[in-house]
Amino acid sequence: MMRHLFLVLLLIHLSLAQKAKVKPLTKKWLTLKGDEPVVIARGGYSGLFPDSSEYAYRVAKDNSLPGTILFCDLQLTKDSVGICQTELRLDNSTTIRDVFPKGQKTYNVNGQDMSSWFALDYTSDQLFTNVTLIQNIYSRTNVFDGLFSLWTPDNVVAAWPSSKIWLNVQYGMFYIYHKLSLAKYVEDSMKFINPEYISSPEIGFLKTIGGKLKKSKKKLIFRCLEADAFEPTTKEKYADAHKQGLEVYASGFANDGMLSYNYSYDPTVEYLQFVDNSQFSVDGVLTDFPSTASEAIGEIHPLSLHVKPQTVFSIAACLARNKNASRIMDALIISHNGASGDYPGCTDLAYQKAIDDGADIIDCSVQMSKDGFAFCLETADLTGKTTAATTLMDRTATVPEIQPNWGIFLL
Repeated sequence: MMRHLFLVLLLIHLSLAQKAKVKPLTKKWLTLKGDEPVVIARGGYSGLFPDSSEYAYRVAKDNSLPGTILFCDLQLTKDSVGICQTELRLDNSTTIRDVFPKGQKTYNVNGQDMSSWFALDYTSDQLFTNVTLIQNIYSRTNVFDGLFSLWTPDNVVAAWPSSKIWLNVQYGMFYIYHKLSLAKYVEDSMKFINPEYISSPEIGFLKTIGGKLKKSKKKLIFRCLEADAFEPTTKEKYADAHKQGLEVYASGFANDGMLSYNYSYDPTVEYLQFVDNSQFSVDGVLTDFPSTASEAIGEIHPLSLHVKPQTVFSIAACLARNKNASRIMDALIISHNGASGDYPGCTDLAYQKAIDDGADIIDCSVQMSKDGFAFCLETADLTGKTTAATTLMDRTATVPEIQPNWGIFLL
């Protein structure tokens, strides 16, 4: 009954919010041209669905800002058909190991031997007919494994003809060594795929494409490798791109648990570090969870994001704004043991941080000691939230009315 009552109140609250006239927020961005940073969906919504699958792209389109860019890591099959796959090693992201158990090979990739199953050893028909996609990060859900076939850039464009496409060529030299040309594929596919962005960590590839697209307005993006890695054709590193009139895009964003630990387990805060500071803003973010980036960046008003074309849900307006800006909806912010995501719960530091962060109400789960002293602690069992187990093991007991397991209780 309480659940249904809560849902009714929620619907009423959302209806009122929908009718309210919201003054659009104005934001001056510190991107190269002053535009809002773009959201780039890496392989679609790859944080939930298998990378570059049909549903990954569909959910990304339905749950992100208008203008979200669809990112495709380009690989080539034996018959020069392009597929969207982040990794060269197909056994990490597909069922190819089970379908072709004897297909493992070892190749030299940028100076290092790599043993796996590679797209260039199979025709497009072999891959599309027999192989399905799986989640390539094993800490994420596998419930969608084996449900989707590989997708091509052509599939993405056919599904969303007006969407902006980003093609990334990570291993151009590897394919050239095996007599396959990603540059030729990109050039030949311009009329249909027409990517807005083309990126690569290889200067040689970008020069080749740039020479063939001199009159085009396509954006050629140099993709930086790790801090201690070198670009394979020039052995150089690059920095201070904005000072040289170049756009900068940040990658590696995700919602996964520990990745957002330094941001109080709130992944939106990580985006704000890159787009909403006093020094600069990146021109776009490449993310596995484009709806989270959209929430952090875009001026999204209540009931503006769609799970499906017929269904809507509520998201607060743009988070990338002044902390003192007025709230669009009069929400009441209640702490949970203070700022317990930053500090141990129910401590003075946790409560002070919650106050500094703007909490309206500070909570306290009141416990009582044996001598009648009241204090704040989430549970009456001291073992989970304090160091009592190291000094008071002789005080362990079982209290069925509180919990089935043993503990050290305030009795």
